[in-house]
Amino acid sequence: MSFDLASRLAERRAASLYRQRPLLQAPQGPQVQVDGQMLVNFCSNDYLGLANHPEVIRAMQQGAEKWGVGGGASHLVVGHSTPHHELEEALAAFTGRPRALLFSTGYMANLAAVTALVGQGDSVLQDRLNHASLLDAGLLSGARFSRYLHNDGDSLGKRLDKSQGDCLVVTDGVFSMDGDVADLPTLCTEARKRKAWVMVDDAHGFGTLGANGGGIVEHFGLGLDAVQVLVGTLGKGFGTAGAFVAGSDELIETLIQFARPYIYTTSQPPAVACATLKSLELLRSEGWRREHLARLVARFRAGADEIGLSLMDSFTPIQPILIGDSARALKLSALLRERGLLVGAIRPPTVPAGSARLRVTLSAAHSDAQLEQLLHALADCWPQVRGDG
Repeated sequence: MSFDLASRLAERRAASLYRQRPLLQAPQGPQVQVDGQMLVNFCSNDYLGLANHPEVIRAMQQGAEKWGVGGGASHLVVGHSTPHHELEEALAAFTGRPRALLFSTGYMANLAAVTALVGQGDSVLQDRLNHASLLDAGLLSGARFSRYLHNDGDSLGKRLDKSQGDCLVVTDGVFSMDGDVADLPTLCTEARKRKAWVMVDDAHGFGTLGANGGGIVEHFGLGLDAVQVLVGTLGKGFGTAGAFVAGSDELIETLIQFARPYIYTTSQPPAVACATLKSLELLRSEGWRREHLARLVARFRAGADEIGLSLMDSFTPIQPILIGDSARALKLSALLRERGLLVGAIRPPTVPAGSARLRVTLSAAHSDAQLEQLLHALADCWPQVRGDG
């Protein structure tokens, strides 16, 4: 039997679910060139506007001049350089945890943490809306895998009652497609009752949430006793690349010894770690970025409400506009693009069937005028799409 790939692709096209890669022809920023067109960018995760910051760029240039452009080997062979070590120490201090461990991607960090901590005879319980990397990690771990209702402490408690062996509760900090945040106090209380550990992937919260940009854990004032495994990514709020896991000394040593995604891969270029050290410095010293971003979020939500758009329950930079039908979401995205605005349409299977949306992401690099441009365009375009429903 041969692989009928053509039919699979044709079915996806017919369902308005076919994905294509836009070609970015300029650096990340509030205004970009995509496929030859200049557009105001409302679909980047560069929440603090650091990806093209001149000081971060210079730090990476200087790092490359001193350390070269490649990691050269895995961390356990001869790929763990001084910049990696310094960044791990800085991230540990930033998160208020004894240690941190670098990974090349957030996907690898999540896969590493889950599969190193639980296996056959254990249990892993996850929010049903968790990121794909967390769900994949749970399935690959070999542990008994179950999903509780979104942000529902009662649902989690019932599954905890049925758990076996070591139990790991896993949740996103900020849910990437809805923009809402995990109810960590409730989840941690349920986990503590049953001596389960809690793992939070705060990819979209680090840098943007908390008084100092420390993310969802800082936002709720929770410590190591409540959230034992904390994951953060560096390609969003930090504007660079990579990820980390922060926790106890025993946790980090366990990952170094047993996490295959850490052991069997080349380290990230040291120059990236140099750039991230600079972005962390800016993140901590330039609180105005978070303040401006919060004002943009509030203004967008007020403006969208005036237009009559259906938003999700989010105070984060992720502001989805719920459309429902995939074809209508694509149409609205295309109409906005005609007006010089880049807003991505998110469709199944990334989100549940019937919940296609436009995922507006805001950045501290956006100006007030650019946000007003988006709101005016939505006011003009939404009636054309709403009439198709």
